[in-house]
Amino acid sequence: MLVAATCAYSNIASSADFPSRTIRIIVPVSAGGWGDVTTRVVAQKLGDVLGQSVLVDNRTGAGGLVGIRYTKEQPADGYTLMSTGSTISIQESVNKEPGYDALKDFTLVGTFARSPALVIAGAKSTYKSLGDLVADAKAHPGQISFGSAGIGTTTHIAAAMMLKQANIQMQHVPYKGNGAAMPDVIAGRVSFMVDAYGSSAAGLHGGLLKALAVTSDSRLPVLPDVPTTAQQGLPGFTYYYWLGLFAPAGTPKEVVKKINDALEKVLSVPALKAKLEAQGTEPFYKTTADSTAFLKKDLTDNQEMIRTMGVPKQ
Repeated sequence: MLVAATCAYSNIASSADFPSRTIRIIVPVSAGGWGDVTTRVVAQKLGDVLGQSVLVDNRTGAGGLVGIRYTKEQPADGYTLMSTGSTISIQESVNKEPGYDALKDFTLVGTFARSPALVIAGAKSTYKSLGDLVADAKAHPGQISFGSAGIGTTTHIAAAMMLKQANIQMQHVPYKGNGAAMPDVIAGRVSFMVDAYGSSAAGLHGGLLKALAVTSDSRLPVLPDVPTTAQQGLPGFTYYYWLGLFAPAGTPKEVVKKINDALEKVLSVPALKAKLEAQGTEPFYKTTADSTAFLKKDLTDNQEMIRTMGVPKQ
């Protein structure tokens, strides 16, 4: 009883003092991708609000599974968090043994950002629009290829959803991350890739890439000349990437609340909102309770989507 009481007191004390040292955010995607770039923007300001350094640690591999599994095994004290979104839902759905249960092994502290996807091709591509790409794919079924950051990643699923609605078939070429795929997209060795604006902006504005479509409800202010997928023959089609901060299950509620409160403050800062919007991203804050409900729906939606698309479990 004395040991239990001592441990309970220690947990309360540590929660009250949180944070007293550096916080680490695991990012299960490669450096330079949208999830990495966006997390770094928010992490810096989060550290300012919490009064401690917040470091980003990229743990990549297996479509995000390496970082997810690693985070699951870390102490539930709030000092190791993870930034991810639909990847955690998708990988649980497409793997026979993902090695985690998103709802049982993690607490979604709070969502913080979302971004539509872009359909991007090399600047020298003959395609001038999504309509050109669809027409070519219909004329050459199964002969056109598209790249992704890996099987079961959001870049793969978003593209597969779009192709299904367009009723076309293409060859899927999975890579080990967006960064690995980009040179082949630029060179035209694959016809296109679905990517977030934040991680393709340099190529778009540097003359290496072109955007054929955006998957948002309306055109992006940063790319006003790029039509939506709905405006190019795919009525109702939208797709958004999202990000949230996850903590290992069992993290004290007081710590979770402190982090969520800090997220809310960070996302209300006008300069940060402007910086995110300049990257084609919008703040997407939810409380911990609302974030949990959102995750449950995302898990269900992705499981149903993957089943309907016939994506085989790995």
